[in-house]
Amino acid sequence: MKIGTWRFSNSKWVSLCFCLLLSLQIIQGYKESEIARTLKLEQGNAAHEVHCSRERSRAAQKIIEEYLMPFVEKERYQMSRRCRLHSDNDLYGDQEQHKIRVDVNEWKCGYCRKSFYEEKYLDQHFDNRHYDLLNVSHSRCLADVCGALHCDLVMDSTPRKTKCNPAAASRNQHLCESLADSCFPVNEGPSASRLHEFFLRQFCDAHTCKGGQKPFSRGHRKTRNVFYLIVSILTLMLLLLFYTFIYMHRRGMKGGTVQLKRISKSVQKKKPS
Repeated sequence: MKIGTWRFSNSKWVSLCFCLLLSLQIIQGYKESEIARTLKLEQGNAAHEVHCSRERSRAAQKIIEEYLMPFVEKERYQMSRRCRLHSDNDLYGDQEQHKIRVDVNEWKCGYCRKSFYEEKYLDQHFDNRHYDLLNVSHSRCLADVCGALHCDLVMDSTPRKTKCNPAAASRNQHLCESLADSCFPVNEGPSASRLHEFFLRQFCDAHTCKGGQKPFSRGHRKTRNVFYLIVSILTLMLLLLFYTFIYMHRRGMKGGTVQLKRISKSVQKKKPS
């Protein structure tokens, strides 16, 4: 009886140990698969991570469109794609062109037609859903030239008075001058030479701590505000209606006076006998 009891207890312990080992293997396998899945997701997110500020790139593009391109178009000059300011060298250029502003509080994606309340949510949608449309094969981040183009002045609606950093000013001036040399080589003709000089005056001269020099001193593109245009048209229509009413009223008053005079004359002629 003791031998049988011992055999029974021994087999019971063996089964229990086997179950424990099997459970540990299952748990370990699950943990390994979970770790592998997490690493795969992290690697995927890292592959699509773009180290380029969309906001600063947008500010740089705005400056190029308003403070540079009107003068380039006036000279009928074609910038080379080697120029970092060329429209093809904007990483977010295609996505920005696929933004549709339907209303004040409605933005629509030009790729999938999905609507959003604010532009920042549309930007997040581009980052999450349409990141595959970005060409990240080579450096095309316009935010990298923001220092030369004075993007902070455009982005900050209330400029803060900060102490000028001579090292930063010298670095931005050097970048600005390199852009002028690469985008408008003086050996490519009179137009390129004039634009080279213009670029130095418009952007580069202001990178100094001496004071007196301001960026964008040569002007910018004159854009018409649609709201202002509508208000002007409505104002003209109201003025036209107002003066028309005044004219018709005066004309009616004059006609009534003439009729009263005629009536009074006819009454005077008819005297009682």
